[in-house]
Amino acid sequence: MNDADTKIEQVLKAVIGRAADRTCPPLLARAVRYAVFPGGARLRPKLCLAVAAANGDSDPALSAAAAASIELLHCASLVHDDLPCFDNADERRGKPSVHVAFGDQIAVLTGDALIVLGFESLGQAAGNCRSPQRLSTLLSITGRAVGMPFGISAGQAWECEADVDVSQYHQAKTGSLFVAATCAGAAAAGADPEPWILLGQRIGEGYQVADDIRDATADAETLGKPVGQDEALGRPSVVHELGLNGAVRRLRELIDEGVESIPACPGGDLLRLLIVEESKRFLPSGLARRAA
Repeated sequence: MNDADTKIEQVLKAVIGRAADRTCPPLLARAVRYAVFPGGARLRPKLCLAVAAANGDSDPALSAAAAASIELLHCASLVHDDLPCFDNADERRGKPSVHVAFGDQIAVLTGDALIVLGFESLGQAAGNCRSPQRLSTLLSITGRAVGMPFGISAGQAWECEADVDVSQYHQAKTGSLFVAATCAGAAAAGADPEPWILLGQRIGEGYQVADDIRDATADAETLGKPVGQDEALGRPSVVHELGLNGAVRRLRELIDEGVESIPACPGGDLLRLLIVEESKRFLPSGLARRAA
């Protein structure tokens, strides 16, 4: 995983470096860097690289570009999610949100620019990768993850609806990029992405359940962002629907189902171990022990 962290940071720095150069409007360049660095856990790109590795990773340049694309799209979603018209969150990753640091206008443009960069990073890989014929599949995977009806744009839109199915909301708002991570990792390595959908769905929903639990039980200093937002904004929440103990049980079920869904592949056993270990980081230690 340390190697994956290094690779992800290198590719992200290269992509941002090409875009946020001296010819870019200075505020936008600074805001884009601010939104991406330092990053969070980088769970989605690490999952992408782990699935690629489990399938032999026959085109490392392409899998790295796919991982970076997914992380840039995730960062874009965070910038937009924090805006006053949505969560109105003043803090993200332990520092002021982009709209607080740079203003609403630059924040909107930063999110937009990061979405475009996510796709541009895949396009730039065409000249460096061994298997450019795989790019069309990767573009389709990432496009579905950010668009509609099932992507993060749709997930954000569900927050504007009066009647919401919590599982459907979670699959779009959070699960879609995890599905993109597993499917893109497989596709970049030349494997069929379809059998990897369920793993992404289960991990994505599990992560959102864990986020609901953290929002209800953790403190802002620990999370690096405001807490109690689900209740304050009337958003769908598994904790509200199932209670805390029920939410913790649901998280455990989702991770177990995800691990069991991993298709036969050369690195399947190691991938299962990695997912189980990473899932332990989803919750504070006390709740994590309850979920074990």
